Amino acid sequence: MDQATVTRETLLESVTEGRDDGPRTLTGCTLDGGDFSGLDLTGTTFDQCSMRQARFDGADLSGTRFLRCRGAEASFVQADFADATMSGCDFSNALFRRARFTSTRLESTKLTGADLTDAGLLGATFVEVLLSFARLPGLSFRKARLQRIDLSDADLRKCDFRAAVFEDCSLRNASLEGSRFEQADLRGADLGGIELRDARLFRGAVISRVQAAELLSQLGLEVR
Repeated sequence: MDQATVTRETLLESVTEGRDDGPRTLTGCTLDGGDFSGLDLTGTTFDQCSMRQARFDGADLSGTRFLRCRGAEASFVQADFADATMSGCDFSNALFRRARFTSTRLESTKLTGADLTDAGLLGATFVEVLLSFARLPGLSFRKARLQRIDLSDADLRKCDFRAAVFEDCSLRNASLEGSRFEQADLRGADLGGIELRDARLFRGAVISRVQAAELLSQLGLEVR
C-alpha cells in the first residue's frame, strides 16, 4: 500500500489480505489521527509513514518495523513491540505507557518528551536515541549498554542502572532521585548539572577523574 490515507478499515483489510503473502509493507502512507487500537499488525512494515496523533493503544506490533516514520503525539499505550525495530523515526511527545519493548531495537530515533512510564524494556536495545525531557520513572536498564543516548532533562527517578555501561550518553540535568548506579560505568556519560547531593547516587559506580573534579568543584575543591 503506497501513498494513501489509511483508515482503520483499510489498514485491517490490507493486513488481513496480505497474511498469506507474508508481512505487509506500507510506504509513505498517512495514518494521522486514526484509531488503530487493539489491531493485530504483527510483522507489518511502516516505511516513511506519517502517524501523528494516531492511536495504537493495545495493538500487537510484535515483529513490526517502523522506518523513517513521523508520529508526534501518537499513542501506543500497552502496545506490544516485541522483536520490533524502530529506526530513523520521530515519535516526540508520544505515549508508550505500559508498552512492552521485549527484544525491541530502537536506533537513530527521536523520543523527545515521550512518556514510557511503566514500559517493559527486557532485552531492548537503544542506540543513538534522543530521550531528552522523556518520562521513564522506575524503568530498569540493568546491565544495559547505552550507546549515544541523550537522557538530558529526563525523568529518571528510581531507575535501575546497576552495571549499565554508558557510551557517549548524556544525563545532564536529569531527575535521578532514588536511581541506582552500583557497578555502572559512567565514564562515557555527561553528568553536567548533577548536584553534589545527587552524586551520592553514584556510590559504587565508575567515573573519570574529570567527572570527579566537576562534582567536587561544587564544594570549592580542586582536584590536581
